[in-house]
Order: sequence, then C-alpha cells, then structure tokens
Amino acid sequence: MEKNRERKIIHIDMDAFFASVEQMDQPNLKGKPVAVGGNRQRGVVAAASYEARKFGIHSAMPSKIAASKCNDLIFVKPRFERYRELSQQIRDIFFRYTDLVEPLSLDEAYLDVTENKLGIETATEIAIQIKEQIKSEIGLTASAGVSINKFLAKIASDYRKPDGLFIIKPHQVIPFIEQLPIEKFFGVGKKTAEKMHKLSIKTGADLKSKSYKELIKHFGKQGRYFYSVSHGEDNRKVNPNRIRKSVGAENTFSVSLKNKSAIWEALQPIAEKCWKRYKQSDATAHTITLKIKFDDFQQITRSKTYEEAIDSANIFDQGLESLMESFELNQSVRLVGCSLSNFEIEEKPNEDGQLTLRF
Repeated sequence: MEKNRERKIIHIDMDAFFASVEQMDQPNLKGKPVAVGGNRQRGVVAAASYEARKFGIHSAMPSKIAASKCNDLIFVKPRFERYRELSQQIRDIFFRYTDLVEPLSLDEAYLDVTENKLGIETATEIAIQIKEQIKSEIGLTASAGVSINKFLAKIASDYRKPDGLFIIKPHQVIPFIEQLPIEKFFGVGKKTAEKMHKLSIKTGADLKSKSYKELIKHFGKQGRYFYSVSHGEDNRKVNPNRIRKSVGAENTFSVSLKNKSAIWEALQPIAEKCWKRYKQSDATAHTITLKIKFDDFQQITRSKTYEEAIDSANIFDQGLESLMESFELNQSVRLVGCSLSNFEIEEKPNEDGQLTLRF
C-alpha cells in the first residue's frame, strides 16, 4: 500500500460522449433518446444518450432490439472526425496540468498528477478545474474519479455519473473495496461473477478473504490480479505512450453475405485497411484473427499465430485465407473483421519517486 499512497491518479470519463456531442451540435436532440450508430433494422448502437439508457438501451446492443425498447428512439449516424476533434481539445486541457496522460479511448483517460505543472496541492482540485474547463470551453460534461491508483480511480469515475466527482482517499481504500459488489470490479464479467458467487464471493470483502493460492487455483493468472486489487494494490503506471495491443478493421454490411466467395471479396478492403494501420503502428505482430458475425448476432473468431513476426502483406493475406477455410457457414453473415495482435513489446523498468501527498 505504501507505493499506492504516493500517487495521485485521476480518471476522466466523458458522459455518453458520442450521443452528448450529437445533442450539443443538434439542439433539437436535447432531452431526447438518441442512439448513435445503426438504424431501426440493422447495425449496433455505438453510444446511447442518458434519455435512451432509461429504456435499457446501451452500447453494443443490436439496433433492432434498441428500437423495440423505445418507439421514440432517434438513430444518428456517427461522426468520428468530429468526436476525434473534440477528444483532442479535451486532451489539450489535460496537458495544462500534466504530461502523464494515458488515453484509453476518445472519451476517457488516466492522468497522473502526483506532480502537476501548476503546483496545485490536491488532485481533487485539479479534477474540479478540468471538469469546469471541459464544460465551459467545449460544452460537455465529464465525470472524474480520484484515488491512489488506476483501478480505484476508474471505479470512482463511474460512481456518480453523469457530471460526477468521487474521491477515494488513502484511508478509505480498504473499507470502500470491502463493500464493493464483485460485479463492480473491472475484469469481472457475467461468467466470472457467476463463478465467484458459487465460491461465496459477493463483495470485495469476500474476495479479500481468499488466499492468493485459492484465487490462482480458481481463476489462473487472473487470480493474481483479483488478489492485488482486493487489497487495494495496483502499481500500473499512467503510461503516456501506451502501446496498442492490436490493430484491426471491420465492417457491418447493409445486405447480409450468403457464401464464402462473397465474404472473401468483402474482406479485401477491410484487410487492406487493417494492414495499413498495422504498418503505421510500427508494431510487430505474431497473430492474425478473423471475426465473423452472423445474422442472429452469434460471433465466431479464428486465430493463427506465427513463430516469426508477420512482416508482409502476403503472409497476412495467406493467413486470412487459411482462417476463412476453417469457418463453416450455415447462415448469412452481417459483419466481417480482421486484426493483427500478439505484439512484441520492449519493457523498460521504471521507479517511483518518494513523495508525501494530500488528497
């Protein structure tokens, strides 16, 4: 815990970012249930306004199901260039306080303000200022979490959404974790939660009571993570040069594809886009993955890993062709995607400074 106590971490999460941008740019959408992405018949919701969320609509939900939940749901086409533009303006605000900014996506980021450019004494005051500047300069609301590590800061940012601010101070860490429902732990999905419940693990206190060996036995390598965070420990640095774990591309088709030849033809421009992103990333990958989603939304992936690095488009193309042959198609296909992953990463050790902090 001593290392964790020496850090001030903020997690900023924009509130319903894509949908909020559309409501800001189109005032006639304010106060209305909005879904960004898809349409009433096809596609997937990329983001939902808070008005839409009241109906149980959420991101990654098939558009057809979303439309059935709310007759007045308004579908809006995503404008990623606009979202990227605003995301950069938001990051410029972050950089006024620290250069240790780790974006997770267009709408969220970690900030390490252990030392900050303006000499502000507390992380809480920095979070308040950032929220106010995002609101006044851009017109959007953000939620912020403040704590001693990334795990806790991210949980805190989600605690009082929208337009929330929640602080977990060092002396509050263990009591907070002990009362936290296990479903609120990042890394605990539906299946893992069900497994934990069978082991009588329903809260952070229950998880904390399990030994390291027990958690490794039941959850493998992930048990190491569960053991650490249940004790309030997360020593991951805020990395401003975070290396991507994969690059990929995919497409949802307006008309479903019926056979392998049609899928292979449709895959070509997707693969070309993926390969271009891979070359721009300067990464070195060893795994090729092909993803196919059927009309019933069942999704299947196949992967192929190479001992040597994938260094030519020809190898990539051959790998995709091999994976394509392994699929059995018994229904129409609505989405095809591919990715390159399993990157080689050069790890460099870092050392923490010794500071006394106030939250």
